[in-house]
Amino acid sequence: MIEHRPFETLGCIQRDWLQARLHFRFGEIGLPEHAPLGPLYIWNDDTFAPRSGFGMHAHKNVEIVTFVRSGAITHEDSFGNTGRIEAGNVQVMSAGNGIRHAERNMEHEPTRLFQIWLTPRTLDGEPRWAQRRFDMDRQVEGFSVFASGASADIDAGALSIDANARLLAANMRAGQCIDCTLSKGEMAYLVPTAGGIQVNDVRLAARDGAAVINESALSITAFDDTWVVLLKTLLAP
Repeated sequence: MIEHRPFETLGCIQRDWLQARLHFRFGEIGLPEHAPLGPLYIWNDDTFAPRSGFGMHAHKNVEIVTFVRSGAITHEDSFGNTGRIEAGNVQVMSAGNGIRHAERNMEHEPTRLFQIWLTPRTLDGEPRWAQRRFDMDRQVEGFSVFASGASADIDAGALSIDANARLLAANMRAGQCIDCTLSKGEMAYLVPTAGGIQVNDVRLAARDGAAVINESALSITAFDDTWVVLLKTLLAP
């Protein structure tokens, strides 16, 4: 089953400085059927206005992956970590037994990003933060792994997360087709960032989401140039 979640049906948060669309229901925001998918329970499509953002706030027992699509976000946390995560960079943060952090757009242009929250494998671990730059313009035959809960020998070069999930992305050109397999019991969620795609027999517009359940293979065709961001769940060890 491929459950299409059109962009216009997603939950919405609107503030003077933040425009957010929620691929998964959060509290009372969003459709009840936009339920979590395994460890994945938040995927927000955020636009931060220039010179704005979240001040220091607390998290506990959550794995947070930030995929910056344009602009940059500046990170600061209670453990002394700081960083400027610009387009082409991915950030991971394990909140563990508790961390406070701030996320601000210190630029003179809007920042657009996906922020993804995952249930950790273990509770109350040591908080951790890391970022890495990936070549967003490089085109490869298939998906590249940006963050992973699999072992380093399986996903060498990916940022490590403590969750049963892998975050992948592909830079697709119009007319390109990529095949992707799913092991029995695996699920997936994917979003095209800027152009339309077809996933098996389901057509998605830019920034639509698709929840994939009980499918063994995906055939993804791009109608326009676009990034496709894909999270695959891993079977629990």
